[in-house]
Amino acid sequence: MTDGQQRIGVGVVGATGYGGQELVRLLARHPQAELKVALGSSQTEQPRTLPGLARIWDGEITGYSPDALAGCDVVFLSTPEAFAATSAAELLARGHRVIDLSGAFRLKDPALRAKFYPATPDPLPDGTLYSLPEFDGPAVPAAHLISCPGCYPTAALLSLLPLSRAGLLQGDAIVDAKSGISGAGKGASERTHFSENHGSVAAYGLFGHRHTPEMEQALGLPVTFTPHLVPLDRGILSTTYARLKPGVTAAHVADTMRAAYVHAFFVRLTGDRLPEIKHVVHTNFCDIGWKVDDATGRLIVVAVLDNLLKGAAGQAIQQFNLLYGFPETEGLL
Repeated sequence: MTDGQQRIGVGVVGATGYGGQELVRLLARHPQAELKVALGSSQTEQPRTLPGLARIWDGEITGYSPDALAGCDVVFLSTPEAFAATSAAELLARGHRVIDLSGAFRLKDPALRAKFYPATPDPLPDGTLYSLPEFDGPAVPAAHLISCPGCYPTAALLSLLPLSRAGLLQGDAIVDAKSGISGAGKGASERTHFSENHGSVAAYGLFGHRHTPEMEQALGLPVTFTPHLVPLDRGILSTTYARLKPGVTAAHVADTMRAAYVHAFFVRLTGDRLPEIKHVVHTNFCDIGWKVDDATGRLIVVAVLDNLLKGAAGQAIQQFNLLYGFPETEGLL
């Protein structure tokens, strides 16, 4: 952007949620974006401010109204999927480009979409793109509705997608992942109650989690996915198990991963030094390490990321930067 060129007008819907607040924080300081409005996902939501963002963004979050977004080139939806599913078409018709953090538009198979996201219309709106920035970046500028991957799938896909696309894997994959409690969203439930989580770890969603078909869609492999809730406020650690084809060695894995991410600023490969959540919280980085047992062809990949940033708001800002040809790191460092 040259001096004097107008910044891109943006709006955030769902600004009171965890991901929405991160979007407001990032966009308020983004040098190429003008945050024009931040809204809740309900028309009846009472006006409120965000004290934690005082002097970063001193605006007021008000109830949802599509008319309030009139000055926005891009609308970020950080809302429940049912809201995104029913509001995106109207926003597109009004001329906005939409970056959606929900799951409403992630699945391409209509039958799977009807099962896991029944509020999503069929067919998907023209110009819809499911985009993992490190792999789909060239297609982003032509998109009108960008569907961001889920936080768990982001970690799993960054772990395996280079190897899957290179034809190095066989059989199925097992994704065993742990997430901080903010990954469950801001709505209170018994599962997210402090007293239920403190000092405990719990598995959930076995054989029925909606992120499983999202992973299988991208990888082209059967996936067994077991998520766990851990007593952290943020962060994901994903441990993925897979089988290598005969003759594929640790060196092949390392060369493939390095080639895939040589230009991916936000993916940091740690090789056989396995990463930890504390290395990535409050950043947009995904750190990936792995081990290969050459004798048996078994592969274990460990990936860590901040579920609210690289798994949500930060990745959405990457999409925004790709959409307009800005440096991918703009507003994220």
